[in-house]
Parts: sequence; C-alpha cells; structure tokens
Amino acid sequence: MVNPSSDRTRNAVRRGALGLALALPLLTSLPARAQAEADSDQSSEEQIQLEDALTGDSTEPQSAPQSVEVEAFQDGQETPFASVDESSAQPRVLITEVMIDGIFGHPEQERVELAAYDAMTVRPGSRVTRDELKVDLEAIYATGWFSDVRIEPVNGPLGVQLVVQVVPNPVLTKVELLPEDNEIPPQVIEDTFSSDYGRTLNLAELQLRMKELQTWYSSEGYALARVTGPTRVSPVGVVQLKVVIGTVAGVEVQFLNKEGETTNEKGEPIRGKTKPWVVTREISIKPGEAFNRNQLEGDIKRLYGTSLFSDIKVSLKPVAGNPGEVNIVLGIVEQSTGSLSGGLGYSQSQGVFGQVQLQDSNLFGRAWNVALNLTYGQYGGLANVTFTDPWIKGDAHRTSFRTSLFLSREVPQVFRSQNNGDIVTLTDYEDNKSSRAYSISKTNNPAGRKFDNVGDASALFPDDSWFDYEGDSVALQRVGGNIIFARPLNGGNPYKNAPWQVLAGLNVQSIRPINFEGSSRVYGTSSKGNGDIPNEDVICISYNCATENNLAGLRLAATYNTLNDPRNPTSGNFFSFGTEQFLSVGENSPTFNRVKASYTQFFPVNWLKIAKGCRPKPGEKANCPQAIGIQLKAGSIVGDLPPYEAFCLGGSNSVRGWHDCDLAVGRSYGEATLEYRFPIISIFAGEIFADAGTDFGSQSSVPGKPGKLLKKPGSGFSIGTGVIVTTPVGPLRLEVASQDFTGEWRFNLGVGWKF
Repeated sequence: MVNPSSDRTRNAVRRGALGLALALPLLTSLPARAQAEADSDQSSEEQIQLEDALTGDSTEPQSAPQSVEVEAFQDGQETPFASVDESSAQPRVLITEVMIDGIFGHPEQERVELAAYDAMTVRPGSRVTRDELKVDLEAIYATGWFSDVRIEPVNGPLGVQLVVQVVPNPVLTKVELLPEDNEIPPQVIEDTFSSDYGRTLNLAELQLRMKELQTWYSSEGYALARVTGPTRVSPVGVVQLKVVIGTVAGVEVQFLNKEGETTNEKGEPIRGKTKPWVVTREISIKPGEAFNRNQLEGDIKRLYGTSLFSDIKVSLKPVAGNPGEVNIVLGIVEQSTGSLSGGLGYSQSQGVFGQVQLQDSNLFGRAWNVALNLTYGQYGGLANVTFTDPWIKGDAHRTSFRTSLFLSREVPQVFRSQNNGDIVTLTDYEDNKSSRAYSISKTNNPAGRKFDNVGDASALFPDDSWFDYEGDSVALQRVGGNIIFARPLNGGNPYKNAPWQVLAGLNVQSIRPINFEGSSRVYGTSSKGNGDIPNEDVICISYNCATENNLAGLRLAATYNTLNDPRNPTSGNFFSFGTEQFLSVGENSPTFNRVKASYTQFFPVNWLKIAKGCRPKPGEKANCPQAIGIQLKAGSIVGDLPPYEAFCLGGSNSVRGWHDCDLAVGRSYGEATLEYRFPIISIFAGEIFADAGTDFGSQSSVPGKPGKLLKKPGSGFSIGTGVIVTTPVGPLRLEVASQDFTGEWRFNLGVGWKF
C-alpha cells in the first residue's frame, strides 16, 4: 500500500514493514547520487559512502568507517550481484523501510513511484551491501523517468530506513530537432512523439523514439544521418535533439578501364573521352546538400540512361577535418558510342528496304549525338543527317536541341490504295475546262486517232482536255531541314520528373512531285482510268499545280504524360496538342494551319490470369501487367492545303482493319480505339481491340479529291486481336483485324504497341 506520510515534511512515500523487530548494529549513512549527461550513453561515476552506526543491543561486531569510490556500470557489464556472497569485506545492513521521496503532487505520481520501486531489488527486511544499493541506484536511473536520483540511508529505531530521493522528468510538451534544416517533415516528428506528449518524459522511451526517427532517415535514403541527444530538456518539457544529416562536399569523377582499375599498365590515370561535367550534371545532389542514397540511385539510373557508360561504381570519401562531409566518387567505365549498322526490313508504306546508319552518341565527349542514316527501298529512299544535344550546357530546364537535314524520295500513301489502284503520273496535261479528258495514246477521243503530243491534240480540239498517260507511281522529293527545341516544365529543376513538356520548332523544305526517274510530274490520275475519263479525275499533285512547293512552318506542341511505364503502361494518361503554321515564302508557297490532338488513358484490370505472374503464391509479388486502354485522336487543316499534306486514316497505327491510308484522305479526322492488353506467358502478351475512324466528310474538300478518286470510304471501324512478342529491339506486334464485320481480314506486322 502507498500512503502519503504526514510526519515527514518532505512528503515521502513509504513502502515497508514498520514492525520489524530485528536490526543490525551496523552503519550507515548512504547518500548516493546518479546524474548523467543527456547527450551521453554512459553514466557518470558515483560515490557510495557507508558509515558505521551502532544501534543498541546488537551482538554483531561494529564496523569501521569506510569511504569507497564506485565505478558506474554500463549496459552489458556484470553487476555486483554475482559476487555479493563471495565478498566478505562488505557488511550487510538490514533495511526496515523504503521510501520514495520527491514525487508528491506529480501529475503521474503513482506511475513514477512504481517505476522507481519496481526497479529496486532491495525490499524491507532485506540485508544489503553498498554494491547492491549502487545497482539499485543505477536501475532507478535506467528507468528513464528521473533526472536525478539519491539514496539516503537513515538510522531508525528498528534498523536502517532507505530514502530514495528522485527528481522526475518534466511532462513532455514538445520535441525539437536541431538544426532546423534537418530534412525531416514536421508531421513525422509529430506522429512519432504525439503519443508521448502530456506524459512524463521517459529517457529510455525517448531513445526508442529516436531510433524510429533514425529508421525514417534510413528509409528516406539519408544513410549518413544520425539522431543524438537530448542536448537540452527544458523545465517546461521541451526536448531538443541533435541531427547530423551528413552532407556532400563535392562530386569526383574517376575513369576506369574494363577491369575497374584507375591506372593503365604504365601507372598513369585512365583518361576518359567524356567531359567530367557531362557526368556531374546528372548528379542532383549538389555540394552542401544532404547526402541521400535514394536520390543518388536515381542519379545513377539517369547516368546509365545516357547510354554512354557500361558500368558506374560509387564510393564515399570522407573529407579530412570536416566530420559529416563526404565526397561522392564516381568510377566511370565508358562504352563505345560510335557505331555502324545496317539491315533489311519491310513495311507496308516502304515495301522492302535496306538501311545503313553511321552514328556517334558522344561527339567530342559532350554527349552530342550525330547520325547519318541512308535508307533505300521499293518505294523510295532517304538520306538524313541529324544532330542532337540532349541537354544544352548550362540550361537549368534541361532543354534539348535537335536539328536535321534531309533528302528523301517517297511514294505518299495519300496517292495509293490497296484495292482501287494508285494515282499515277501524267507526262503532260492541257486543261481546257471540258467535262472529259482524253489520252493522246488512245483512239477513243473526238479525233478517233492518236497524237504525238498534248499540244497537237489541244490545237485541233481546243474544247477538249488532253493528257499523256505515263503510269508511274507518284513520288515526292523533299529537301529541307528542321530545328526543334524541347523543354520540360520543371520550374528550373532539371531533375524533376515534370509531366508537361513543350516544344517549338521550325521546318523548311522544298517539295517536287516526280516520277521514279526524277522527272517533274505535277499531274496524276487513277491507274484504273482509261483513255476517256472525267476531267476532274486529273488532279494536281502539288499546290497550285507547281513543279515545286516551298513550305516554311512554325511548330508548337505540348505533351502531358503520367504513364507508369513508357513501354507497356497499365495506368496513367497521355495528352498531346500541337499546331503547325505554314507561311507563304515566295511563289507557290501555301499558307495553312494544321492542328492535332490526342488523349490516351489506361485503367489497370485483373481479368485474365493466364500468366504465372497473375497467380502469385503467398508471399510472392504479382507480375501481371494488364489494362484497358482508350485513345482518342483528332485533327484539322485550314488554308491552302497541298493534297500530300492531308490526313491519312487506316493502317497499323490507325484503324487496323484497313491498309495504310485506305480508309480516308481528309482535311479533318477523328479516331477512337478501345484495347485490352494482358500477359500470356514469358515474352508473349495478347490484345483485343476495336478501332474506329472518320474524316467527317472532309475528303471532298481536299484539292484534287484523291480519297474520292481512289474510292476510299471515309469512315469505318474494325475489331481484331493480336500477339505482342518482347524482343531485344522492342515489342513486335502480330495482328489480325476485320473491316466493318465484313469477311475481309487484314494481317498486320508492327513495331511496338499502337499507343
């Protein structure tokens, strides 16, 4: 039972049996004090002094006065209990009463009293030595509830009374971490200590909470951070802790050979091609900032993403004389960045083609990419030189720059049809505004005979239109170049993953309609026509029927990307919007504006569980990337439209039941796709899709009406399925799709997902 003592002015709390009849003729005055520094894990040395004391009738011999220095015990040290009985030098004293003093009126009086009393092994009726009392003193202090502890032995009529004087810690009201730039959010501190606020501060529990903070720092990547203290405990219960976060003094770059050595056979340092600033600019941790392992891992991934290095070794080097500071040392193994490659391929737009590419992705060690690409195939060829700076030096926004020069010859899909023939070339044409046009190589004309040239026929029959049919596929020769700047909207933080990106560019090109031999051909008609056709079926290949068009366009675009995976997303969305304004530059330069927009949304699902990863065992993580994807696309052109710049519908990246550009050739268009993607096994995945597209009736507003001439429907839909195979060069798509539920199916081979 615990009762306040009314006969003691110090308001002691007594525990014991006051009726003990025996007492030892022994000693003592046992003052003891325990006080530890708040920022130290070790207790200070304490002194326990035992003095001789006689009490009446005792038959025990008297002891001489003693003064003994006692060394404080740390956790893990052996306590004196193991040797108490073996030590005959220390007398034992009968304890008749134990009193806890100094807690009367404390808000948690009973709690701290029990904590002190329960920490002791001494009980009324016990015979103890000075070492055993010292252990109890240490145990009381170790409870963490008290800032000061004293043990005072007092002679009583029946024996020795132990008065344990304690100073309880204040009630905890607030925890502060110093310095203030300690990286930890205030809410984390609040959540960690909120359950302790309003309760007596317990230093042992405080250490546990400090370990929780340490765990938070570790989980957040602050591997060098240390939480120590408390450095101060105010009377009103404000506790201050010290945080040593660990800072970065600088970043050093070392070039290594393939064996990981920093020197060559001659003992000379390995010299790299890459400029050190190309490496260090990818490191987001700047000198003076806190070291963060997670942040550094992201930086290393970004360095690997440059494709300039085959291996990167990271080490931390302490800074002499500056505890808590380190240098990040990056050991870089460069890989070959120059390449010469070639190959053969096939596409529906290009037919069979061969390709040769010469490339260096680290020109002058500045991460510049320069490439020469040569392609020649069944339907044309391309020579293209590109230069790319992925990050303009010194730019805080991580702006990239790209420019290219090109010369190409191609057969535009606009003038082709899988089932209804192509638009082919005419060597000459005289438009006399008649309803029909006649071939000079046929006899079904008003003259009933052939002519040597269009001029002769037109001279004799000026009321009729005449043409000279050649029958080559219409080709376009383009010569030009472009400049493009792209910038993420990261607020000047080049390491921020910004969903928005903007683009601005300038495109200049000269376009000539030609035949396969390279001769100018500005007129064409359907290959299904004969010698007697409607005059409107003879169309101009170029704008204004010119031998050459000059296009100069300013392009502006923006994208928003929150997809969770750039290759096979299962959640997030992608939005893009772009406009390109072409301006008249000299004769036969059209002025028009093109606007395009698209929106894609993915919804994760878990419907089919064919793949093993979709059926994980207990404790295993699921690996089942499947989703419903929706894509909407639209565009429109206003102004002087050259027919070859019209929108095409149909193909592997459009409405898949139609061949490339076989659905429509329009001034405007809209497309929609619904697709379900699911894993099958290993590198194989499946898809089920439905596509739809329309030109909104705009085929008739395209100059020359190539879509109408080639009998393209203008709108339609398709359903289909496919298998995607993951290969080292990217996903390959094998698909089959129907046209409008008809019996006509189209097989498609594509690279990558449709969207």
